[in-house]
Order: sequence, then C-alpha cells, then structure tokens
Amino acid sequence: MGCDDHASILLASCELRTVYLRNVPDEVLERLQRMAELEGMSVNAVAVRELAQASRRVDNPALLGALPDLDVDVASIVADVEVGRASR
Repeated sequence: MGCDDHASILLASCELRTVYLRNVPDEVLERLQRMAELEGMSVNAVAVRELAQASRRVDNPALLGALPDLDVDVASIVADVEVGRASR
C-alpha cells in the first residue's frame, strides 16, 4: 500500500463536513484556480484553507477582550509614532 492509499484511508476515516457553494462569481473561482495551480494544490484545498483563515477572524474580539489593560495613554502612543515618523 502506497502513501496515497494511506492518505485516502485516513481522510475517509475523518468526519469532515461538506459545504456546497453556489453563486460563486467567475472571477473568484478563477483566482482560486490560479492560487491552486501556483501552489500545486486542488481548488478545494485552497478554498478550505482560505475559509479556515477567514473564519478565524470571528475570534478576534474575544482574543482582544482577553488582553490585559495596560493603562497606556493613546495620545502618548500617537505622539511617539509621529516623532518616530518625523525622524525618518
């Protein structure tokens, strides 16, 4: 049994859900096809990867909310950035 056979058996044993997309604009599909070709991947694999990355954004508010409040004055940060830019 080759590597491809093992991979197929492994994937078949995973309980992954299926999503069918309708009304995908031609230009979106063409870009996905180009990405897939450039990366040597299937369009499905590229689409799943991109959806996974995009869907992580929903967690951003909770992640930001969990950060500690360092009580840093926003005006002093802006002033420091402006000083740094002016010195370039």
